[in-house]
Amino acid sequence: MPKRDFLAEKGIMRIALFTEVFLPKTDGVVNTLCRLLEHLARRGHRAILFAPAGGPTEYAGTPVIGLPALPLPFYPEVRLVPPLVDVRETLVAFRPDLVHVFNPVSLGLVGLYLAREMGIPVAASYQTDLPGFVQRWGMGFFSEPLWNFLRWVHEQADLNFCPSQFTLRQLERRGFRNLRVWGRGVDTGQFHPLRASPEWRERLSGGHPEAPLILTVGRLSPEKRVAMLRPMLDALPGVRLAIVGDGPERWALERLFAGTPTVFTGYLRGADLAAAYASADIFVLTGANETFGNVVLEAMASGLPVVVPHTGGQIDYVRDGVNGLVYEAEEEASLISQVGRLVEHPGLARQLGTAGRAYAETQTWERVLDRLIADWAALLLPARPAEPICPGLPNAREMACSSSPVARRS
Repeated sequence: MPKRDFLAEKGIMRIALFTEVFLPKTDGVVNTLCRLLEHLARRGHRAILFAPAGGPTEYAGTPVIGLPALPLPFYPEVRLVPPLVDVRETLVAFRPDLVHVFNPVSLGLVGLYLAREMGIPVAASYQTDLPGFVQRWGMGFFSEPLWNFLRWVHEQADLNFCPSQFTLRQLERRGFRNLRVWGRGVDTGQFHPLRASPEWRERLSGGHPEAPLILTVGRLSPEKRVAMLRPMLDALPGVRLAIVGDGPERWALERLFAGTPTVFTGYLRGADLAAAYASADIFVLTGANETFGNVVLEAMASGLPVVVPHTGGQIDYVRDGVNGLVYEAEEEASLISQVGRLVEHPGLARQLGTAGRAYAETQTWERVLDRLIADWAALLLPARPAEPICPGLPNAREMACSSSPVARRS
């Protein structure tokens, strides 16, 4: 296939994106993808997205190619497209300058292979600490093989993006190469202290708006460790807790928190989510395997003091005692102590919340996404030749079934 000269077309790029998750699922990967597609449309670039079926067929002007997917038996909320699908005809017709695969574990392998076959650059994003997650799921024996698989996959990319310096250092220690940080932004107009609502505070506090209100937001699954908040309610009588999110562990958490001053809201989006953040007093992150922590930045933009564990991508930007508080990740007593400080010292809470908002205002999506586009353009200048992962294999189906060693470019 003859290559396009994107410079001759005023720098307009054509980007093919492959993702393992998309709408209607709600998580940091999906949120980032939506922001990216909106930004590409504003900048005039062209994109196509390959994703599991079940979501929209178009988003922000980008066609979404929905593909049959199978739910994971132990995590049915996640549906994976088998790496046997043949999307070559659609991809070739789009004529991409570059392929970018997000969290490649299944469908992403197809994108990697086809990019190599077509001789175009390929970028990959590492956005989820899957080896850490399986440890939290009680399947630690699978963690090391998963690291080996992910390192092999990312070895095929010309450039590997990760969301934070914390994650970059983790990947370097594991032997990953060609790494670059692609951070995350926040919409400080959507997430703003002025979004506070008496109605939402009434709802989130269970009818006790005068009480200190603790908030956590995220998927309710074992790796998020929301159960760590249960002892806090015994140690800090009088506080209320709001848990925003849903997931496979919700039923167990509702049983665990039964009889406590806790409100479960399920997933919230848009104006409702922004109001929930702004109507609380303190935000707590319990997950210790975050590669960035989008919800932390959203809470900071909403003016909340944040309490986070000392491991994870959020450590890139949460400075203990400056714009948030940090606790020892595996110690419930440390978490309780830091939350207790904010409950007892509202002046400190306001100070940290103000500093967090100031930091969030510097982290615009426009700046973050323009940097990504610049990194893509650098891959195309000059365009470098690439070889198929396994020369001679006619389609992605054979790649998935082949055990041939990976052919690296010379």
